[in-house]
Amino acid sequence: MSVDMYKYATYGEINPAIFQVVTFPFLFSIMYGDYGHGAVFFLIGLILVLFESCLKNNATLKPILQVRYFIMMMGFFACYNGLIYNEFFAVPNNWFGTCFDTELFDKENEAAGKESARRFDI
Repeated sequence: MSVDMYKYATYGEINPAIFQVVTFPFLFSIMYGDYGHGAVFFLIGLILVLFESCLKNNATLKPILQVRYFIMMMGFFACYNGLIYNEFFAVPNNWFGTCFDTELFDKENEAAGKESARRFDI
């Protein structure tokens, strides 16, 4: 796939595809961290994996079937990072709370005569 854009590894060189199979889905999930959309990706990948024997006869699905495990891994890691980011279909959730105390920060700013950091003037 993307390793084909560069020269193939020759004898004695390390094949970059081995590292890319694991790192690309995880880096994709850091960018796409949403457990709602990640679940959709994961389910599509899981359907492609489970029903591969039925779908392999369809000529239009052959390129997608080649990357079915990749799609499933991208969905799994996106669900994982989505839970860390507390995002579900771009709606923030407060499942795990925050360690940042905004009330204390606002009180310190008010005492110093500054405006709140969360106020935006447009």
